[in-house]
Amino acid sequence: MTQEQRAAARSMISKGDLGRTPDQQRDDFNVLFADLPLGDDVTLSPRTLGGVPALDVQVEGADGDAVILYLHGGGYVIGSARTGANLAAPLSRRTGLPAVSLDYRLAPENPFPAAVDDALAAYKDLLGSGRQIVIAGDSAGGGLALATMLAARRDGLPLPAAAAIFSPWTDLTLSGASLNDRGDFDPLFSREHIAAYAEHYLAGHDPRDELTSPLLADLTGLPPLLIQVGSAEVLLDDSLQLAVRAAEQEVDVSLDVVAGAPHVYQLMVGVMDEADEALDRAARFLALQVAGGGVA
Repeated sequence: MTQEQRAAARSMISKGDLGRTPDQQRDDFNVLFADLPLGDDVTLSPRTLGGVPALDVQVEGADGDAVILYLHGGGYVIGSARTGANLAAPLSRRTGLPAVSLDYRLAPENPFPAAVDDALAAYKDLLGSGRQIVIAGDSAGGGLALATMLAARRDGLPLPAAAAIFSPWTDLTLSGASLNDRGDFDPLFSREHIAAYAEHYLAGHDPRDELTSPLLADLTGLPPLLIQVGSAEVLLDDSLQLAVRAAEQEVDVSLDVVAGAPHVYQLMVGVMDEADEALDRAARFLALQVAGGGVA
């Protein structure tokens, strides 16, 4: 990443004011991300999965036997299937696999476990298709990807072939030292921003629940994981500690850390070389795991 790219990337984002309502945050987020061009080769089609609204992300030529279930970020409070399509589409294009981006319910109107229930219902529906599944997600969607797999394991369901998660939020107890140490370096979030999202989502629920904080779960038996994160993040430790715990519990795990990159830097395709390179690596990882047959 050149200094010019680094400056351009950081200039695109800034810390939002604390105290804004969820509706205000959603409006601001949609202005930035709900209308980003996806490419002339992409068609979005509404559908439902397990009763949950979703978007089929149809990229010309992507017709593999497996499917990508994409879970968008936004602190469980903002974001949508459409904002998730910004990363589902390039993953689909690079893997040749069709993708679906889920519109799971958001807090504070629908706190935990609504998002997990929706993601699990969608996953069960996809299982019925007989196709292999890979899961991908960013930020809260990365944590939700892990929670979905943990819930599937709990229910005795087949697990996906793999998961690729970008800057995942995995610890709602907010124990990571980076929440304090990286606050001045992170152009997007402070500890206070993350704490506000956690309060909305938890609504008094125990943050140590493995489905809210997958970092604290027994990860044994989960499929191969790819974790990508930037160093300019208050959530850096959520990824670093997850990689360590996964390795200790005999889960195949790969960790990519990009120096100076902000939260979910993969969204900056065309601005940061590392964003394109990260998605290339994620696509190779997912395609390789699909070819290998995944986890039973």
